Amino acid sequence: MSTWRPPERIRHAPAAGRWPTPAEAARARLFSPIALGPTRLAQRTWVPAMVPWRASSDGFVTPNVIEWYERFARGRPGAIVLEATGIRDVPSGPLLRIGDDRFIAGLRELVGRVRAASGGQTRLFIQLIDFLAIRRRPDPRRFLQEFLQITDRHRAACGAQSASDSEVRAWLSQRPHAELAEILTPRELEALEYGQRERVTDVNLPHIEELPRRLPALFADAARRARSAGFDGVELHYAHAYTMASFLSRLNTRSDGYGGGIEGRLRLALEVYRRVRTEVGADFAVGCRFLAEECIPGGTPLEDAAAFGCAFARAGMNFLSLSRGGKFDDAAQPKIGAAAYPYTGRSGYECMPSYYSDARGPFGRNLEPAAYIRRAIRAEGHATPLVVAGGIHNFEQAEEILADGTADVVGFARQALADPDWFIKVRSGRGAEVRLCLYTNYCEALDQRHREVTCELWDREHLDEPGSARSADGKRRLIAPQWTP
Repeated sequence: MSTWRPPERIRHAPAAGRWPTPAEAARARLFSPIALGPTRLAQRTWVPAMVPWRASSDGFVTPNVIEWYERFARGRPGAIVLEATGIRDVPSGPLLRIGDDRFIAGLRELVGRVRAASGGQTRLFIQLIDFLAIRRRPDPRRFLQEFLQITDRHRAACGAQSASDSEVRAWLSQRPHAELAEILTPRELEALEYGQRERVTDVNLPHIEELPRRLPALFADAARRARSAGFDGVELHYAHAYTMASFLSRLNTRSDGYGGGIEGRLRLALEVYRRVRTEVGADFAVGCRFLAEECIPGGTPLEDAAAFGCAFARAGMNFLSLSRGGKFDDAAQPKIGAAAYPYTGRSGYECMPSYYSDARGPFGRNLEPAAYIRRAIRAEGHATPLVVAGGIHNFEQAEEILADGTADVVGFARQALADPDWFIKVRSGRGAEVRLCLYTNYCEALDQRHREVTCELWDREHLDEPGSARSADGKRRLIAPQWTP
């Protein structure tokens, strides 16, 4: 499927800037400690959640998952957030799960191994996620012959109210697409053209209607398991294309008290947090990741996000992490047999902009919104730490973000993937040895195809290195080569 790109198509290159000496790094805000409630980071650097597609098909930790996080930990960032991990005990492919106690042992082993790899310096969080069903784009003939539920509307369209379902299906199968677009409802047409997708507003479906009654306990049980596994805290996933973000969205028009105005849209997010807090206690860090802007027509604007941030701070969250965009609503049409991918539309571009960009460029597009939200939180008297990420790759960028009050912690996602040793290199005065991310989104293209995520800057290097794990096709190494200080 094609991915949205700005029409300007200006090519931008990452800038190394000036790297600090060891003495300058020792005095830097970036390498100073900060408390996230009961948890203290040794430095204000953060590796956000990234899904590397290394879990087993039934959601368990694998050796490749452990090695992925060990590699980040050897660079000794302040914190690593484990990838989006499903809170339900349902099949979800090679994505980590935490919806049952049987997953705790593998996660506990991961925590121990990763903590040891950082010498105990890096704090570990796990991102807890819920998502609704989305189906692959069907073959049009099969959709009309098998999947479409025939109604009186379809019979009326073919002028035969007494026609059997099979007769109506046969008639619809002979219609050109333009005519089908007039006959089918908007949701039926979407299911044909993109694949069927559930929404939080589908309250006609009992399992969707009861989400507010079920999700708080599911998140709380997952958080309990995370604590048992030894994590330092949890990050509640309230961002992007998933269930909790959809409750916060302005597109949430539920009329049961969990939609509509800001108070209704916030209600479930706060109820989930309170239930989690009750389950894990005050001495375990709990925060969330949410969107500064949805970046879709009719979606949540910055002003709403500031209100959310203030509400989360008032409720007592220990940290707030900001992202942007990444929605299904404007995703590109997938190929037949593939599912829609929420990072192919404009909102997806805002989440992960590439080196071909508009005049603003791909670096720091979420900084101004983050500063706005942080000012709103501080104006209410809350000191809740704010994490920001998005195209941050050099020391001067990161230090300025902290110096001017844009955020309190700086996230490095693609840059940490390009060079997991960024943190230790810069702190030791060897920033000139950093491997800078090129922001080509090679990694994102692998994610879109559900292939093991790697970086083009190192995945073909030293393939003969003993013990180097390979991708399923054997052509790429799965973790960055070792760096010797």
